[in-house]
Amino acid sequence: MAKAGSILRSTAVVGAATALSRVLGLGREMLQSRLIGAGWEQSAFALAFAIPNMARKLFGEGALTAAFVPVFKGELETVGREKAERLARAVLSMMLLMVGTIICLGLVGLSAWLAASEGGGAPDVSGQRFVLTLKTTQILLPYMLFICGAAFGMGVLNAMGRFAAPSLMPCLLNVGWILALGYLAFFGADLDLATRVQRVAAAILAAGGLQMGFMFFCMRRQGIRPGFTFTGWFDENTRRVWRNTLLAALGAGAVQINYALDQVLAQCAAPWAAGVVGYAERLMDLPLGVVGVAFGTVLLPTFAGLFAKDDLAGAREAFSGSTRNMLFVMLPAAVGLGVLAPDVTAAIYKGGAFDAMATTRVARAVACYALGLGFFGLQKSLVPWFQAQNDMKTPLKVSTCAVFLNATLNILAVVCLPIEWRHVGLAASTVLCAGASCLWLGLAAVRKNGELGFRSLTRPVALILSSALMMGGCLAVVRPWLGANSILALLVLIPTGGLVYFVLTWLLLPEMRGFRLRRRGALARR
Repeated sequence: MAKAGSILRSTAVVGAATALSRVLGLGREMLQSRLIGAGWEQSAFALAFAIPNMARKLFGEGALTAAFVPVFKGELETVGREKAERLARAVLSMMLLMVGTIICLGLVGLSAWLAASEGGGAPDVSGQRFVLTLKTTQILLPYMLFICGAAFGMGVLNAMGRFAAPSLMPCLLNVGWILALGYLAFFGADLDLATRVQRVAAAILAAGGLQMGFMFFCMRRQGIRPGFTFTGWFDENTRRVWRNTLLAALGAGAVQINYALDQVLAQCAAPWAAGVVGYAERLMDLPLGVVGVAFGTVLLPTFAGLFAKDDLAGAREAFSGSTRNMLFVMLPAAVGLGVLAPDVTAAIYKGGAFDAMATTRVARAVACYALGLGFFGLQKSLVPWFQAQNDMKTPLKVSTCAVFLNATLNILAVVCLPIEWRHVGLAASTVLCAGASCLWLGLAAVRKNGELGFRSLTRPVALILSSALMMGGCLAVVRPWLGANSILALLVLIPTGGLVYFVLTWLLLPEMRGFRLRRRGALARR
């Protein structure tokens, strides 16, 4: 219980900081939807911004962090901070050199490609979108270096048990983004949408520099100097990190291939589809980031420390307790978003360049994505279980299978569905692949380490889901009585739904009450 309480406290810290970031993110999306809309300009921006995000997930908080944190945590637990710092500086230096080289080559290639694209006369809408994508990518490409450095700093601090500052770091991006959009709202009325997109991209680049600087400052305060070095490049642990990174990168690369394929097929589905899917994903980021990502952030260093001590029983307890608590929040969030998708979408996005049709399109995708919230959160708990044991092959195999499944389902969606529902098919494919991945990862974890506590979760998860569905039924009954005012509806429905859910779980799940009481008793004894 002490371990579960520690995880819960750390998760609460990460969740609170992430909630602030997500709220700021929703604020920026509200401004962006009104100033840029959901047309081809937003689709070009979404595709260009996906490229540095892909690098972040490969070299930053994705593959490299997953490979680095268990080794770094082992060094801290068994050898000491001096060896751990040597490892961190060596890996960081190599990563920055590698990403910097990729950026330089990419900028040269983009310049040549853009020159060739602009030399052919007045382009149509597809040509304009392509040119804008290239120009925006040129601006955002150096952001790769900043966000990868910042994400690496997050991994170092999380491994050292410092979660607050890394979780607040994304707020810097959102604040810079909001300031840029605010400037455009007051002083950019005469600018076309393409120019606005490029101004926003420049603000993101500047905010990325602040993010990396902030993380390096926090690392230095913890005694880990982030300077460039050639020392330690060929140490055994450094080589182990990069071997594991290669395997994890193949798995993360499969996920990014999925994401890139989604973006390409969204462009084929409809000119507006990529932007619409992007807006829907931003709404999913709030519950997923506050809960799912928070648990995943805390669990990787927690599992790594427990496995370094050969404490398999403690790791199982941490997994089962974390999964139950995560689903306790994610399942009602999924049901609530599914029922209230039109109201949430209208309240946050509708206005200005974001019209009623765009609202309907985004709401459809949101309702579909909501079905997968539990799966998305469970993935955040299952993948660190393998990564903490330096097992990158299992997530790689699962990700590879998911690529083929997702590609098949996406192509079927684009080919078979009506144009107004193709983007919903893309969202449904993501949900189905997440569910399949959870099943494959869960079976692999049981084969690898024995029972993880899934049987003990059956009853509480069934009761949590039942309570969430009853809450959703109440919302569906009350919602038509509140009229078309989406903001008023949310102000009434969200507290009502929360009250119904917590009363039901209080009555049906006494073990959750017992857990809270025992936590209070444990704190009193301390």
